[in-house]
Amino acid sequence: MFKEFKEFAMKGNVIDMAVGIIIGAAFGTIIKSLVDDVLMPPIGLLLGNIDFSNFFLTIKEGKLAGPYATLAAAKSAGAVTVNIGVFINTIISFVIVAFSVFIVIKNVNRFKKEPPPVDPTTKECPFCLSLIPIKAVRCPHCTSELKA
Repeated sequence: MFKEFKEFAMKGNVIDMAVGIIIGAAFGTIIKSLVDDVLMPPIGLLLGNIDFSNFFLTIKEGKLAGPYATLAAAKSAGAVTVNIGVFINTIISFVIVAFSVFIVIKNVNRFKKEPPPVDPTTKECPFCLSLIPIKAVRCPHCTSELKA
């Protein structure tokens, strides 16, 4: 069983997948920073100074009564919150990552070689329209003589 697992783990596809996951995680971190630190502050400024990371609704107050200035303050007080801003940031991050992956895959597919056309191995009998081997001189179905 260990030998089979070792063979599976050492296949090229598994190692390629592991590298892809590691790079994808690092890329996700970069995109999260792009959304949180670069894109959302100007959007929040345009929408009336909303800090999306602190845009939340309090469902149940914590040990200390609200209102809470930040999401961190609400969490530390033990309040139950719906974190709308964090969710919006996550959606934007996902869209950026998905679009980036789409662009990469689209460009990779452009460079893939199409398989060479396969030479036909059969032809159609002009008399009975059956498929026959390409080198046949007589149709096995209708016994007609074929031109070479």
